[in-house]
Amino acid sequence: MKDYEGFEGTIERTQAESTPWWPTPPHPADGAPNVIVMLLDDTGFAQLGCYGSDMDTPNIDRLAAGGLRYSNFHVTPLCSPSRAALLTGRNHHEVGMRSLANFSSGYPHMRGHISNNAATVAEVLRDEGYATFALGKWHLCSMENASAAGPFDQWPCQRGFDRFYGFMEGETDQFNPALVYDNHMVDAPKTPDEGYHLTEDLVDHAIGFIHDSVSIRPDRPFFAYLAFGAMHAPHQAPQEYLDKYRGRYDQGWDVAREQWFAKQIELGVIPEGTELAPRNAGVEPWDELSDNEQKLAARLQEAFAGFLDHTDAQVGRLLDALERLDRLDNTIIVFLSDNGASQEGGRFGSLHEMKYFNLMDETPDEAVERLDDIGGPHSHTNYPWGWAQAGNTPFKWYKQNTHEGGVHVPMIVHWPAGIADAGGIRHQFHHVNDIVPTIYEAIGVTPPETYRGLEQMPVTGTPMNATFASADVPDPKTVQYFEMSGHRGIYADGWKAVTKHTPGVPFEDDDWELYHLAEDRSECKNLAAEQPDKVAELVELWWAEADEHGVLPIDDRTIELFGARFRDHSPHPKSRHYTYYPPMSPMPGQVGPGLAGLGWDLLATIDRPEGAGGVIYALGTENSGLSAFIKDEHLVFDYNAFDDHSIVTSSVPVPTGASVVGIEFRRTAAGGRAELVIDGEPAGAVDIPFVAFMMSSIGPSVGYDHGSAVSAMYQAPFAFEGTLEKVDVQMYRSFQELEDKAAEAQARAEMSRQ
Repeated sequence: MKDYEGFEGTIERTQAESTPWWPTPPHPADGAPNVIVMLLDDTGFAQLGCYGSDMDTPNIDRLAAGGLRYSNFHVTPLCSPSRAALLTGRNHHEVGMRSLANFSSGYPHMRGHISNNAATVAEVLRDEGYATFALGKWHLCSMENASAAGPFDQWPCQRGFDRFYGFMEGETDQFNPALVYDNHMVDAPKTPDEGYHLTEDLVDHAIGFIHDSVSIRPDRPFFAYLAFGAMHAPHQAPQEYLDKYRGRYDQGWDVAREQWFAKQIELGVIPEGTELAPRNAGVEPWDELSDNEQKLAARLQEAFAGFLDHTDAQVGRLLDALERLDRLDNTIIVFLSDNGASQEGGRFGSLHEMKYFNLMDETPDEAVERLDDIGGPHSHTNYPWGWAQAGNTPFKWYKQNTHEGGVHVPMIVHWPAGIADAGGIRHQFHHVNDIVPTIYEAIGVTPPETYRGLEQMPVTGTPMNATFASADVPDPKTVQYFEMSGHRGIYADGWKAVTKHTPGVPFEDDDWELYHLAEDRSECKNLAAEQPDKVAELVELWWAEADEHGVLPIDDRTIELFGARFRDHSPHPKSRHYTYYPPMSPMPGQVGPGLAGLGWDLLATIDRPEGAGGVIYALGTENSGLSAFIKDEHLVFDYNAFDDHSIVTSSVPVPTGASVVGIEFRRTAAGGRAELVIDGEPAGAVDIPFVAFMMSSIGPSVGYDHGSAVSAMYQAPFAFEGTLEKVDVQMYRSFQELEDKAAEAQARAEMSRQ
């Protein structure tokens, strides 16, 4: 027989005459460090205590005190792109993640997943003998492929991670998350009433994964990627953390910015002489807000602070677990944010984020009636622009933008066994694509030129390891481009050219600004008019970098790329007809039919004994959604538009035995009409004043209500008690404007989830 494995023993006719040989599996060098990358979502440069804020983060501060803080660290302006660069050591365009994982544009720079020609750090380290774990937010595969039907090739366990526990989409509810364990959906281990919170659950599993590994294979180091759902909206935390911050931010964002700015200079995380950027357009002076505007804004910031404080406590639990295992000193811990603070809360902030995406103006005068809901399970909040800019102190603009407010974030490296300058600060310019080559150099790993038979792109990040030993080394990285939906920037040797793009405006008409970041960290002195030749030089360099790293073609589309692509061989058939056969797992929002805004029919084929009820089809959460169910022998439809329930109960009982029941839904301008149907006959209707184009980040479930109950008329999951043979959904095209509005609402929602 041909030798396929490279056998190094000898094989004769009998075992007695032969020499056995065992392949030696790969194993890191003795003393190789563990690695943990902890990633916060939507956290601005100033929001950690060790970077200037008054929010309590003692455990993150503990990492800073025992390691290095980087004061000049950069990312991309959005979630999926930063994560793609973080896990590969390459620029996000070149690995196929120009923007969000929610769409594929038809070009190599936007495939909705990391290119297979760019092995992740988990794939590389697993082949070197490391155990690998991912926890928390993934958002690196096409969302229509994130259901229990797969395909699974871009899920965490297929991109290098041995274990995964978290969620696939860009955001989830912290009290009622859409959870995945390895390659299958699971329910949370307990309810909010029993004390459940996602951040605690993620850290519980991180500790469990580590214990499993080091108990059985103490010789084998591990790589863990812990991507918290925090601090992305919804900002939700246990009540005691919300109570802790009551009244702390009544003085407003102007006072907080000044205080945090002064603290940053005192700490040394920004240079002396840095100016505090002026208020962004749309951010009003705090003293000019009405009483209700101030009350709402302060309470929303309190929820953010409580959420961050609670997250920090869970970081502390993980550090304590490592210390008990005597693993803390020789574990490289990298702690950072994926982009700057979020602008999706709008001018006033939002009690329910989905209202913002549906262009619904909820005035502070209305919202203050529900102040006590903020931060709890019955909320989906995001704070206003003023607090987001405070979080980005001293910078201007936000997440999504290529100005410093969108791309300049806190980053800490803690490794007592490899870093002697505990508590040091490093001012060298670095970028998120530099983290993986830093890990490779620290461990002594050379990334492969081919992986699984595929040629690999070069790792284009720059190692940071020289800064571990010295604060005075020259900047290892001298050039880095930025681009996000037409917003562009280029850093070169202390200079930065940057433009804030308006969609639809020709790119050649964009106004390029020029800043000398070496002297003007906060982009306050625009030198473009004084030095047009320097602007031209940097813009030319941007085009050269864009060509080299796969940025072209520049694409400012967002709305046009959202929504289902109806086509064969996909979850969304050209016929727009869906048939579901329960029992089945819950679905991500982009997998199920888009029932939020268009006309549709839903028909369930059932067989039930007398008294049997339960949910037929549900979408969303207690904060917004829709549910069709049988209760007390009658068919019920509850349309929950942000706590405004439109409910209809059938005029006749649902017959026992076999029947077909359902809803026929039709849009009527801003509202709609839902008619119940039992065995083909009308059985009641309800007019719905407002129909949302985007209802929830939680997708549909068939035969039960997954997560929190959409309707107050039952307790979830309220599983159907008879036989639910199938559910058929037929979507209908309405006029084109409705489809455009639905796509716009979904686009706004997805952009905020990053």
